[in-house]
Amino acid sequence: MKIAILTPTFNYHSGMDRVAQQQAEDYAKKGNKVTIIALEAKIKSNKYKVIELGMPKNHFFQIIYRLFFFLDSKKLNYYKKLKGTDIVISHLYPMTWLAYKAKKEFKLKYIYFDHGINTTGLLNNSVHEVYMKLFLFFNNITLKNIDEAFSVSKYLSNQLWKESGIKSKVVYNKIDKKRFNRKVKRNKVRKKYNLKNNKILLYVGRIAPHKGIHLLLKSFNIIKKQIPNAKLIIVGKPTFNNYFRKLKKIANKDVIFTGFVADEKLPDYYADCNIYVTSSLWEGFNLPAAEAQACGKKVVAFNIGSHSEIIKNGKLVQKGDTSKFAQEIIKILGK
Repeated sequence: MKIAILTPTFNYHSGMDRVAQQQAEDYAKKGNKVTIIALEAKIKSNKYKVIELGMPKNHFFQIIYRLFFFLDSKKLNYYKKLKGTDIVISHLYPMTWLAYKAKKEFKLKYIYFDHGINTTGLLNNSVHEVYMKLFLFFNNITLKNIDEAFSVSKYLSNQLWKESGIKSKVVYNKIDKKRFNRKVKRNKVRKKYNLKNNKILLYVGRIAPHKGIHLLLKSFNIIKKQIPNAKLIIVGKPTFNNYFRKLKKIANKDVIFTGFVADEKLPDYYADCNIYVTSSLWEGFNLPAAEAQACGKKVVAFNIGSHSEIIKNGKLVQKGDTSKFAQEIIKILGK
């Protein structure tokens, strides 16, 4: 079969992108002809074709461009290239425009994978409200002719029903337990950063406002007073430069920003940490938290989004309570 997987981005630093990558690899292994179509694509493969359509580099302009993608007639007309495709899987708006139009004209099978939408911290409250109303309006148009919908958590499935009247099946993101498990060899990361006897807190993910890393740094300052040898390792690519500069200013000397870490090296980081921490303000799933647990690590996180479903080994704290967040970490590290 010919299968097209549509995703706004196809990079290494997004959970959604990693899901799309896994789908492409799984379908290709079964002998299908797979094509990834994305606005931005850094991942390359010889197992399937990757097509990058392009979009603005500035993050604010990206937000606006994605919302009004349908006005870019040249890219919108790319749906015509989907003629002859058997199945189109779309991950998130605005790629749903291509799937919607292709389904309408070519009668192929259209599957929607729901990862949710978040602009927390990117837009002020009044603009955010208008943006979300427009987003839902346009998104609902593109979902009118789907054949199947899947959400990566019950939280998102409920949101999709409330916002779009669409029933979806819940399919949790797959964890590669051959790579993420309790048997991963330790001390590679500790040796690299000379952290032989330190208590290591780990965060993995994009460095973006909605990830709440500024709150994590605030909690870490409290933790340091009771656990002086604590170190915080933040793994991830800075995707918002102004926000990253702010974090660098407020971070103390025991915070390590690693920058981008290749996916195949992530198990080493989980293996060497004492605890996984995330102060994210919104999550539709949270793949790194699930991977950390697969490696036997406890997780402390805010009780938001899908966390009550995903986090089973650790503690959930009321959103924004940095003091309680710190105390729960101290309790776990003290055991």
